[in-house]
Amino acid sequence: MIKRLLRLLTICFVIGNVLLGCKPTPAPTATLQPQSNRFDGLTVNLLTFDGPQIVEPLKRRAPEFDALTGAKINIVTVPFADLYSKILSTKTNDFQVFVIQPQWTVDYIIPGYLENLSPRVKADQALAWDDIAPFFRDISAIYQGNIYTIPLDGDFQMVYYRTDLLEQAKLKPPQTWTEYLEIAKTFHGKDFNGDGQADYGSCISKKHKAQAYWMVWSIASAFLQSQGTRQGAFFDTETMAPLINNEAFATALDIYKQTTAYGPPDELKLDVGDTRNLFTAGRCALSVDWGDIGTLAIAPTSKVIDKVGATVLPGSTQVLDRKTGKLVTCDKLTCPYAINGINYAPYAAFGGWSGIIKANADPKVKDAAYAFLSYMSQPAQANVDVTIGATGFNPYRVSQFKDRALWVKAGMSQEAADLYIGAIGVSLSSPNMVLDLRIPHNNDYQQTVLDNTIAQFLADQITKEQAIKQIDEGWNKVTTEFGREAQLKAYRASLGKE
Repeated sequence: MIKRLLRLLTICFVIGNVLLGCKPTPAPTATLQPQSNRFDGLTVNLLTFDGPQIVEPLKRRAPEFDALTGAKINIVTVPFADLYSKILSTKTNDFQVFVIQPQWTVDYIIPGYLENLSPRVKADQALAWDDIAPFFRDISAIYQGNIYTIPLDGDFQMVYYRTDLLEQAKLKPPQTWTEYLEIAKTFHGKDFNGDGQADYGSCISKKHKAQAYWMVWSIASAFLQSQGTRQGAFFDTETMAPLINNEAFATALDIYKQTTAYGPPDELKLDVGDTRNLFTAGRCALSVDWGDIGTLAIAPTSKVIDKVGATVLPGSTQVLDRKTGKLVTCDKLTCPYAINGINYAPYAAFGGWSGIIKANADPKVKDAAYAFLSYMSQPAQANVDVTIGATGFNPYRVSQFKDRALWVKAGMSQEAADLYIGAIGVSLSSPNMVLDLRIPHNNDYQQTVLDNTIAQFLADQITKEQAIKQIDEGWNKVTTEFGREAQLKAYRASLGKE
């Protein structure tokens, strides 16, 4: 499946027109009913994290769904750092549906915790499954050939920049991380919004236990992976050795730390909501984020309407030689997908918020839970929600990429819509796109070992060398604990290298 998809990503995506799929799919215009069945008197308990960006559309759509079907959706939230363990620890009937990141699903699928949604999806014409872009439909939603999640969102990292500032300085958007630092340095300390206060060259969320650990891999990806998506960017695919103790990751750590010098003084305490607010307040020249800034920038309160551009993550002219652990210059062999000598490796961080259903829930409640997830994801609802910055939902359907009118209607200029959707399309179409880690115990690798260590490194509690040693040893410990052979097999399978 993944091998076929990776070929499809290369063949079907037309970068210039951002055609995400081989068959044309018209954008639906009518509201679609979730299904004819009614669920009067039923309550569905849904658990997700407490970020307002994801809760907003769920809470806004729940009363609509209740009116259509009679089912009450009871939404409960917990901090992101607690969500993974809360799902595993919930009692049998506490919650029947969850909205989570797809990377975690393997840990719930293997013990039989999740409902196989394939039969429901195949029978659900209103869901318009073929309208979901291939990456989210055929990788994020599927495990071993079965559908376990309903995509509600599409996520990967991009760079946002102030078009007006770069134009005034006669600068181009950053193509490499060296250029990113140069641009950040150029603008740092200047007053962008005329309030008499010095503003910032770069705003990147770095708060511990707040999803910030993806940011370092947005930098490292261009140095670690150059041979295409199937090469992977986390472990050696023959030995399961972490791709940590090498010049490439060391360079990424240096760059990540340098960005802090051009950020807000309290950047280590800022989550993505904070950095987004700073950007839309006109206080940041650059930022690294998911798709949210594109739509938040057109909100009525935004100070940067029609002043925001988006571009694929910067690349590198040097990449890792995995045999020596050294950086080598890009050429036709070391960087076969390079553009003008630059290796780009856009990172599919997180993968997009998705809905899952507990397998042992009451059958009627499962029916209602699925109907709600379907309703949320159906084009008539989703194609509106992804244009609203407050939702935290980013484009993931073919119709959302093709129909620029959706974005212009939401308040973007045609130019801004082209930049935003274009950057997403270039990222999704890259044959060197980095897949996020999706193997058992993903949480132990990323949220425990990586996040804790990066927080210590940024706070100057440990050196770069100590950070590398700590991550390398920590990841090897997790792999050994759960079986190197089993973890390697899972990692290879996640890359289509079965």
